[in-house]
Amino acid sequence: MKLAVVKERRAQERRVAATPDTVRRLVGLGLDVAVESGAGDGACFGDAAYAAAGGAIAADAATALRDADIVLKVQRPLPEELPLLKPGAVLVGLLQPLQNRAEIEAYAHAGVAAFAMELLPRITRAQAMDVLSSQANLAGYKAVLDAAVEFSRAFPMMMTAAGTIKAARVLVMGAGVAGLQAIATARRLGAIVSATDVRAAAKEHVESLGASFITVDAAAAGAAETETGYAREMDEEYQRRQREAITAALRRTDIVICTALVPGRKAPVLLTGPMIAELAPGSVVVDLAVEAGGNVEGSRADEIVATPNGVKVIAHSNMPSRIAVDASQLYARNLLSFLALLIGEDKQLKIDTADEIVRATLLTRDGAIVNPGLAPPAAVAAAAEIATPNS
Repeated sequence: MKLAVVKERRAQERRVAATPDTVRRLVGLGLDVAVESGAGDGACFGDAAYAAAGGAIAADAATALRDADIVLKVQRPLPEELPLLKPGAVLVGLLQPLQNRAEIEAYAHAGVAAFAMELLPRITRAQAMDVLSSQANLAGYKAVLDAAVEFSRAFPMMMTAAGTIKAARVLVMGAGVAGLQAIATARRLGAIVSATDVRAAAKEHVESLGASFITVDAAAAGAAETETGYAREMDEEYQRRQREAITAALRRTDIVICTALVPGRKAPVLLTGPMIAELAPGSVVVDLAVEAGGNVEGSRADEIVATPNGVKVIAHSNMPSRIAVDASQLYARNLLSFLALLIGEDKQLKIDTADEIVRATLLTRDGAIVNPGLAPPAAVAAAAEIATPNS
């Protein structure tokens, strides 16, 4: 079988879906790996390293994708890339199916078997494949570093002969993977950290990292987590109480890191203009959810906005791409683990819909949308009827 890795062409994407290390392992699985020339340049992986790992360097995307049975991507294909995939090819990547229904229909029309890695179920067996966690972890880390660059003071308390410098106070809103890494990073830099999250279970995680937890409504928090482990969107009354509690905390906060996301929905607004006005001049806010609509009122993608009261609002999109080497290495290993489900011991491609991970991530197959979260019930039932466990 042939596997193709091509250069990412969407704006500000520096990551690559395979590294020389994972190419070496893919070749060991019996795959012929084609890598488009320059695919790894944004993450500092040159063509020579891929060639040394056993990959064949292709001059362009069309050459790399020609007759490819499996195509690995970071971002979803551009419209001009999709026709280069042969019917029946397997496409694996971050395809954003809940936000891009028309593109999913295009995959079905092209006869592609598309897998969206962001739909992985949160189960123990899927941890090594969890691309959202691996990328969010780095995003949380980078968010704190970006805040430190723009902050006009030091993070740790310093006692000097000239006097004492007070430690910076950091508030992290949203204690998922990105938020917890932001807490850990800010603590390493010497800041005093507090955090808030709608999920009651987050309190223990926050406090284990040495941060204090701001509780808004303990009773409501018990129902704020979905069965899959993600945050649930809260009602307006809860959001009002949250704003009141956070506003009080902002008066003694220097840096705010906002990380709250709701899968498939617009990100909730956590900081309004009046709330930002409570921050002291020189404070910094980082909006990690800007690509999903933003947690911060007035944030603008890929800009640093200065508010009238002297607060800087940072809203870089695609934060993992800003730390592309490590992000690519982790993402490539996630995909390598996932491919173990699709390549059997006989080195042949299989799509086993009896496997819950395969079933949850599979979007399209045999010209139809087959994912239960996207396809009409009748279409899903028909797909299930004709599917065989190892087809």
